[in-house]
Amino acid sequence: MPPYQGDVGGDTDRVANSHAGAPGASSVERDEAVGRLRSRPFRIERDFIQFWVGGGSHKDSTCLNLLVDGTVVRTATGRNSNRMSFRDFDVRPFRGQDAVIEIVDSQSGGWGHIGVGRITFSDQPANLARFETLPDFGTIGLALVGPPSQAAPKVRRLPPGAAVPADEAVARQTEASAPLADLLVGELGQSLALGPGQSATVTFVLTWHFPNFEIEGVREGGRYYASRFDSALAVAAHVANAFDRLASQTRLWRDTWYGSTLPYWFLDRTHLNASILATSTCHRLSSGRFWAWEGVGCCAGTCGHVWQYAHAMARLFPDLERIVRERTDFGLALQRDGAIHFRGENNGIPAIDAQAGSVLRALREHQMSADAAFLKRIWPGVKRATAWLIGKDADADGIIESNQHNTLDTDWFGPVAWLSGLYIAALEAAAAMADEMGDTGFAAECREIAARGRKNIVARLFDGEYFANRPDPQHLDAINSGSGCEIDQVMGQSWAWQVGLPRVFPEQETRSALRSLWKYNFAPDVGPYRERYKAGRWYAMAGEAGLLMCTFPRRDWDYAQAKGKGPEWAAGYFNECMNGFEYQAAGHMVWEGLVQEGLAVTRAVHDRYHASRRNPWNEVECGDHYARSMASYGVYLAACGFEYHGPKGHIGFAPRLTPENFKAAFTAAEGWGTFTQTKAGDTIQADLNVAYGTLRVKTLALAVATPPAVVRVRIAGRPVRAKHSWGTGRLVVTLDAAAAVPAGQTAEVTIT
Repeated sequence: MPPYQGDVGGDTDRVANSHAGAPGASSVERDEAVGRLRSRPFRIERDFIQFWVGGGSHKDSTCLNLLVDGTVVRTATGRNSNRMSFRDFDVRPFRGQDAVIEIVDSQSGGWGHIGVGRITFSDQPANLARFETLPDFGTIGLALVGPPSQAAPKVRRLPPGAAVPADEAVARQTEASAPLADLLVGELGQSLALGPGQSATVTFVLTWHFPNFEIEGVREGGRYYASRFDSALAVAAHVANAFDRLASQTRLWRDTWYGSTLPYWFLDRTHLNASILATSTCHRLSSGRFWAWEGVGCCAGTCGHVWQYAHAMARLFPDLERIVRERTDFGLALQRDGAIHFRGENNGIPAIDAQAGSVLRALREHQMSADAAFLKRIWPGVKRATAWLIGKDADADGIIESNQHNTLDTDWFGPVAWLSGLYIAALEAAAAMADEMGDTGFAAECREIAARGRKNIVARLFDGEYFANRPDPQHLDAINSGSGCEIDQVMGQSWAWQVGLPRVFPEQETRSALRSLWKYNFAPDVGPYRERYKAGRWYAMAGEAGLLMCTFPRRDWDYAQAKGKGPEWAAGYFNECMNGFEYQAAGHMVWEGLVQEGLAVTRAVHDRYHASRRNPWNEVECGDHYARSMASYGVYLAACGFEYHGPKGHIGFAPRLTPENFKAAFTAAEGWGTFTQTKAGDTIQADLNVAYGTLRVKTLALAVATPPAVVRVRIAGRPVRAKHSWGTGRLVVTLDAAAAVPAGQTAEVTIT
C-alpha cells in the first residue's frame, strides 16, 4: 500500500517546526514549538500500520497515537534521537473499526519535538532489522574490463515511475547513486574504430554482492565471499585486476578437458553437472564452512546419503570436500556414540548409507590431499563412526540386519545387499586409513569383519543372477525391494573402484549383477513400464530411455509387497529413473569392463537432457540442480581407470576406451593436467603433462597386458632412475626418489 496521505487539521506550521530536529541540531535545549495533528477518520482494513518515528521519548507529549472511538489504543514515541526508526502498530484487534491517527507535540523542553514519516497500511509487521542486515541487501554492478573508455559512463537518475526518455541528453560521469525508490539508468561502453576485416573484443563483467544469508537451524550465517569483498565494485575491481590470469586459466582447463579422445558428448555430460556448485544448491558460509541443499532449496544439510554419490567436487575442488568431512561429518554431526547425523545440524538421525559413505569419503579426501595432515585430524572421528557401523552388525558377520535408514527415506530391515555392501566397503576404507595411522589392531578387526561379510553376502543374497534382499519377517510392513533387481545392489564395489580398495563383491557375481541391471532395468523406452507402474515421478518420459531404480523379475516378490505399508511416495522411487543412481551404476559397469552398457546408460541421461528437451545444465531429482547428479564425474573416472593417492605420490590409469590412443584430463591434490597413452607396435608411451600447479609422483600404475622388457622414465626431458613390477595386467613404476613435476613439464614413461 502507498503511504498514508490523508488530510490533517491543525497548525501545520508548528508541525513542520516539530520536524526540524536533525543531526547536529541542538536537541537538548528547549523547544517552544508545540501542536497536534489528526488525520481524517478511516476504516482499519489491514493488519498493521507501519511508520517511521524519531525525536523525543516523552509519553503523551511527543508521540504518534492511534485512536479508536476517541481512545488512544496504540502509541509510539521517539527514542531521544533524530535517527528515525521503523515501527508498527498491530491493529488486528480493531479490524473493521473506524480510527484516527494523531501526532502530538506538546513538549517544550529538551527533545521537545517528534518526527513522523511514511505511514503505511500493510498486512506485514515492520521489519525492525537494519536495512544493511536484510537478506536481500546488497549491490550489483556492471563493469567494463580493458583499456579506459574514450568517454565516461552515461548515467541519469529518474524519480519513481518516470519513463526513460529516448532522446534526452545524458550527462557523462564516472559514478552515480540514487535512493532505493529512484531509478538509476545509464550506459557503459567502449568506443572502437575498426577498418575492413578488423575485429575487437569488449569485455563486460556483471558482479553482485549479497553478504547476508541465513538458513533455519544452521549455526553460521553470512557468505564467505563477503569476508574478501565489501561490494560489487570490489568484486569488479578484483576481476579486472586479475582478468588475464582468471580468463587464461579458465580457458586452459576448458582446452585440457575437451582436448580428450573421449567422445565429446561424454565429456559434456560427465562435466556439466559440476555447474551445480555454482547454483543456489551450494553455499559457503561466512565461517568458511561449505553447506548445501540436495537441490535448490530442497532438503537441507549437505545430506550425506545424497552427496556420497557426488564425485565432482571432491576431484575438482577437494578443499571444499575436506571442509565438509572435517567440520560437518566428523565435526558437528558426529555424536558421542559415533553416529553421524546425515543432515548435519538439520536433523537428528543417522543413515547406514550416509554413515558408510562418510567413511569412504574420508579416505577419498585423504587421497586427494598433499599429505597426511587432514587424515590425522579426522582419524579419531572416522574410527568412532566405523565402530558405530560395527555396532549395527550385531553378530559381526559383515551383514547389518536391524533398522537401516537410507537415501530412499525409510528404514529397511533384514540383510540388504546394497547397504551391507557399503558397510563392507567402509570397513576396508577404515582399515586402509588405520594402516596409515599405525592403528594395526583396528585395521585387523575391520578386515576380519569385511572378510566374513564378503563371504556371507554372496552365500545369503546372491540368487545366481543378481544380489537380492531378505526382508525381515518381523517387519513385512516396511519398504524393501526384496528379490527385486535394485539399482544400487553392488554399490559398495563401485565405491571400492573409486578409492582403490580390495574387492567387496567377487568379480564374477558383480558382473552378473550389473548385466542383470542391463537386462531387467534398462528400458530404451520407459513408457510401457511406467504405464503399468504409475507410482513415482516421471524423470524419464514415454519415448525416453532410462535405467529404472528397481524391477521385479521374480515370482516371489512384486511392487505391492515391496512397498509394504510404507508411504506410497517412498515406494514410488522404485519406478523412477533418477540420474545420480543411473550414473553410479553406469560408472560401475565401465569399471568392470561392461563399457558399452555403461556408455548407453550415460547416453540415455544425456539425451533426456538434450537442449531440445530440457535444460542441459539442470538435472532434476528432488529439486533443481540436484547434487546426486555429480555422480556423473565418477563415470569419467571409470573411463580413465583413474587411481590416485596424493600423500603416497601415487597416480594410475587404465583407460577403458581406445587405450591404444587415449588422452584425458586428470586432477591431483596440487595441480592438474593431461594423461596421454599411445601404442605403436611393442611400445607403449605414457605421458603426464602438468598444465597447472604441481604433480608429486613416486609411483605410476598403468594397464599393461604382458610383462615389459624395458621401462624408461624421463621427467622434464631428463632420465630418471626407477624400478618396475608387473602382475595380472598391471605395471607399477616406482621412482628411486619422489619427483615434483611443475606446470609446463612432462613425466614420460616408455614401455617396450
